[in-house]
Amino acid sequence: MLYQQNEKIDAKQMNALALAYMGDAVYETYVRQFLLQSGRVKPNQLHRAATGYVSAKAQAAALKEITDLEILSEEEMAVVRRGRNAKSGTIPKNTDVQTYRYSTAFEALIGYLFLQNRKDRLEELIQKTLENNRNTEKGGS
Repeated sequence: MLYQQNEKIDAKQMNALALAYMGDAVYETYVRQFLLQSGRVKPNQLHRAATGYVSAKAQAAALKEITDLEILSEEEMAVVRRGRNAKSGTIPKNTDVQTYRYSTAFEALIGYLFLQNRKDRLEELIQKTLENNRNTEKGGS
């Protein structure tokens, strides 16, 4: 139902920070669903685990992973650049500016794909980031 509503939104003309705003919510929803499917049920466990996926550092790493794979189209890379170069006017509290900008770029890409109704591509990229994060989590334990 949400995807049908996106027809009235021109994501190509949207401000990169607005795309990131949407992408933040969309990614968080996918992460929460992923964590529930993994069998975690205690709210404290869920929150701590989610932070490992949705922090600026984790999102910047996710963007690096998918750009290193060279799987993004020119259009998607343009959205990433717009997100990375967007000036938010706020100073990040818990991370450096570069990490924050790459995190914003990742969120902008997710928001863009969502608003473009490109669910298959959105889920493909999110799946890659979630799998990589899970593998990192297992390797780091």
